[in-house]
Amino acid sequence: MFDFSLDDDLIDLRERVKNFIRDEIIPYEQDQRQEYHGPSEELRLELVARGRAAGLVSPQAPPEYGGLGLDHRAMAVIFEAAGYSPLGPLALNIQAPDEGNCNLLLQVATEAQQARWLAPLYRGEIRSVFAMTEPAGGAGSDPSLLKTTAEPDGDDFVINGRKWFITGLPGSAFQIIMARTLDEQGDDVGATLFLTPSDAPGIEMVRMLDTLDSNSPGGHCELEYRNLRVPRDQVLGEVGKGFRYAQVRLGPARMTHCMRWLGAAQRCHDIASAFAKTRIAFGKPIVEHQGVGFMLADNRIDLHTCRLATWHACWLLDQGDKARAETSLCKVHCSEALGRVADRSMQVLGAMGISGDTVVERIYRDIRAFRVYDGPSEVHRWVLARD
Repeated sequence: MFDFSLDDDLIDLRERVKNFIRDEIIPYEQDQRQEYHGPSEELRLELVARGRAAGLVSPQAPPEYGGLGLDHRAMAVIFEAAGYSPLGPLALNIQAPDEGNCNLLLQVATEAQQARWLAPLYRGEIRSVFAMTEPAGGAGSDPSLLKTTAEPDGDDFVINGRKWFITGLPGSAFQIIMARTLDEQGDDVGATLFLTPSDAPGIEMVRMLDTLDSNSPGGHCELEYRNLRVPRDQVLGEVGKGFRYAQVRLGPARMTHCMRWLGAAQRCHDIASAFAKTRIAFGKPIVEHQGVGFMLADNRIDLHTCRLATWHACWLLDQGDKARAETSLCKVHCSEALGRVADRSMQVLGAMGISGDTVVERIYRDIRAFRVYDGPSEVHRWVLARD
């Protein structure tokens, strides 16, 4: 039976994170080092330093990597608390794509690969990239359309192809690349994941993409691989098993998106609720008008159901259940319901809501993209319908 109760240690940790976000991170939200394509690397490192001083960096990491070894359900509680500020996940080093890449490397990488890439990634010293999505005609929601290729050449693989909507390339230390792999006879043996430094010869950033969201350092870009050479010892896992390993990353990563955005939507609701109690119109606070009060009530309903859905899916993951259908269900529900929370909160705030006077306008823009990345709602609905 699923237990909704939280133990005292987890409650204490949640309060530590809440206090840290309120006292040390929210004041950074007006920092000018937040650029059009996301927070600068200088700002990110400063936030991580504060998280490290508070003993909160990478709490999901195993103790041997300096973390608290949180399971998925505990992560749901702590990641929500961190997500209360758009900068909170950066301070705790739990922002995408790094958090998902950490999980993948922990489960699949060799000891040497972990020492080179995973340890500094968990410490927040470096950033990473996950390069799977391709322009039209290539891999997106349907990874079987993968066009990027990797061909063996002596002790290396040579990678050619183009990727787009790749998050965080500028300033990143390394990439995880998915490529369709050929053997020595030229036969397709399936997708493989490769590790490579981001400054390796053969990687060219074609352009930065101007997008609605601005919460990820480095933004999103289109890039091209031209005869990129990757040594065989930098294959991540086994050749030909890239699709399987991608699911190791993507399933839990969808849930951590839900966790973080739940905190952001709660922030929008709290701001709107406080405003509605003090804003007077037609002789009384606007919260006493049903048109406003009902929007806030609907916010509470959506926040509550998202929290329950996230906790339940995380409980299944902790039980060893692959929970594919559950994570798809949760991702669709949370991305749409939390978007509604941000939208209603903006409406309650009126003119203030569409301005930069509160963080609601920023969260509104950022959270809209959640319905698209890590699989748009329509693809997850198709998976659920097929099942």
